[in-house]
Amino acid sequence: MRQPLRYPRVNFDVDDVQAPAIAVRVDVTETKAEVAAHLHRKGQLVFALGGGVTCRVQSGLWMVPPHCGVWIPGGMGHSNIATANARIFFVYIEPGAADLPDRCCTLSISPLLRELIIELADRVEEDEARDVLLTTILLSELPRMPVQQLHLPISAEPRLRRIADALAQDPADRSTLAEWASRVALSESSLARLVVKQTGLSFGRWRQQLHLIVAIRELASGASVQQVSGDLGYGSVTAFITMFKKALGKPPAKYLASVAHNGGSAFVG
Repeated sequence: MRQPLRYPRVNFDVDDVQAPAIAVRVDVTETKAEVAAHLHRKGQLVFALGGGVTCRVQSGLWMVPPHCGVWIPGGMGHSNIATANARIFFVYIEPGAADLPDRCCTLSISPLLRELIIELADRVEEDEARDVLLTTILLSELPRMPVQQLHLPISAEPRLRRIADALAQDPADRSTLAEWASRVALSESSLARLVVKQTGLSFGRWRQQLHLIVAIRELASGASVQQVSGDLGYGSVTAFITMFKKALGKPPAKYLASVAHNGGSAFVG
């Protein structure tokens, strides 16, 4: 069951704050939490210091594992779902304040940028000169962060959206391409072509990308490899680890350790 994600300030409206950049820390309890679909003028960086967050925009699902962040341009509708016990930072940036992409993307977060975000969010008292300095360095550092590919492309095409919604709700669903085609009133070959046209991936690779996103999110929140492999419908832990290693070059534990050590430089390609 998901609870609404609660901000530290009541009736908080980021667009009412007149600053080039502001940072807000949100700690999630033992229950998954969600920010329902919304939009604002300011762009938003979603950064997870612990646990995981999944951001949803019209074109796809974007994974925010520890030491990475998802950039969402201003005016783009989105929702955020956080794992239990996540430690999240939202950084809101005025349009034009930094040279950032005009599309949603996953960014590595350097140790310096991480500390700047934490310091800006956790300040106890007003210090205008200090805040200006932190903000200036943050806005200079953020555009230099490498773009990663931790996302699942989702088309607005109604039939693919239906499949994506169903798989997101139940990633363990192992229905074949033919079975999905029957559900959406297409031939198997027509659905196969549609998936490639709309996402650039084969159906099998597309579903695997979803599994990787879910796996990284859940492993980052503390779930065991055994639990995740079962939740994704794998017949054995070995089969899950083999898939994960083939896709990312490392087994789950080493992959997450490398992400933490390198400040988010490992990625789903």
